[in-house]
Amino acid sequence: MTGLGDLVWWHEHAADRPPAAADAVVVGPDSFQERESSVTGTDRLPGLAPAWADDLFRVARTAFVADKRIRRDTAADNWTRRIRLSVPVSDPDLWASPGPISHLTALLQTLTGDLWEVRFRAFRPEYTYETLPFADEPRASEVSLLSGGLDSLSWAATRASTGKAHGRRLLFVMFREISLDDLQLRVYASVRRLGHNREMCLVRLRQTSKGDGTGDRLETSARTRGLLYATGAVRIAAAHRVDRVNVPENGQLALNSPLTAARAAACSTRSVHPWTLHHLNALVQELSPDRDAVRAVNPLADMTKGEVCRAALDAGLEPAELVDTLSCGKPPIRQGRGLTSGQGLSMANCGACYPCLVRRSGLLHAMGADRTEYEVAPWSLPDGSERDEDWLALQRRLRTPPTLHDLLTDTPLPPAVDLGAAMGVLTRGWGELRELLELVPATGP
Repeated sequence: MTGLGDLVWWHEHAADRPPAAADAVVVGPDSFQERESSVTGTDRLPGLAPAWADDLFRVARTAFVADKRIRRDTAADNWTRRIRLSVPVSDPDLWASPGPISHLTALLQTLTGDLWEVRFRAFRPEYTYETLPFADEPRASEVSLLSGGLDSLSWAATRASTGKAHGRRLLFVMFREISLDDLQLRVYASVRRLGHNREMCLVRLRQTSKGDGTGDRLETSARTRGLLYATGAVRIAAAHRVDRVNVPENGQLALNSPLTAARAAACSTRSVHPWTLHHLNALVQELSPDRDAVRAVNPLADMTKGEVCRAALDAGLEPAELVDTLSCGKPPIRQGRGLTSGQGLSMANCGACYPCLVRRSGLLHAMGADRTEYEVAPWSLPDGSERDEDWLALQRRLRTPPTLHDLLTDTPLPPAVDLGAAMGVLTRGWGELRELLELVPATGP
């Protein structure tokens, strides 16, 4: 790493190379395992996406590959990296103007905690896509991310069960994970069961970073993954002329309050934090000619995990369908531990990380019991185990009520956020967690 930081150069095709003198990590469509047409092909869209939306997705893809290629252990403090990006866009002057560049760098720094510098150059593709739009081409009226998680399933089920009169076509965007493929398809099947009166479709994308060919391992943290997913959905929504993308996450986790004084946030990701969405939406507004093209919105921002679970049941989902979802921050099947449940299915949730503890409390609150098969129960682990760290920290943290400090310690809140409503979500969520603690004998100091 130089004093200026690593330079990551996105090349759209073989002829698009950095200057010979530049010491750059060259990335591009060939940095992913998937065929490019399966990700950005216009056959999945009713027409061309606006240039700004294509650019936004390209910038997010560049940041994601950089996030994976540049390991944190190369940084001076073994964590905070200095990363420079060079990305081709349709209007470099617009992207480099004060508004867009300030929101973009704030967005990337909020997500990863790194120092980012982004430069832009003219986008010159080898060829252009052509589409033949038809007057009766079906367009979506709503676009939502659907991950395979409990929160996105709850929102999708709520929208699918509202009936035909409340909208035209529901479009769900799902980023595939091979290890979770079966689970994700079962989640969508549950939505389809409830939405027999609604027209809906699923767009499945996949973006898996390749190695650099040297045999060096990729960075294990990938905090830009959520931005990749959100901008992919924004691009699809813009092509459908839909002005909103739903990014469902219960407000309890989205606010990301700390568990300990030494740990600024309970979760490593800030993908749906209000500050993240604020900068993403401000960036889109700066780039779009009509100044209000697409907004990324968290429709569950005012709900706890238990309230999200209750809404899922009210929409008509069966308890078993809620259980068959992913909430884990470190899924065993993604970590390669290869454990299986009683039904012979790969376990999706470890049971000990903070998102799993919130999941346990939410299902307990909504259903009176949580039938999920977890890898471990943190309260049953032997003394000295590292995997009960979040469980012990949670017990200590819940001894005192939440304060405004818990809302603002990690990341600022944008002016539009109602502090009273945010405190209400946090307070009710901690109440659900206390119900879990009352059910399980407290352990630790």
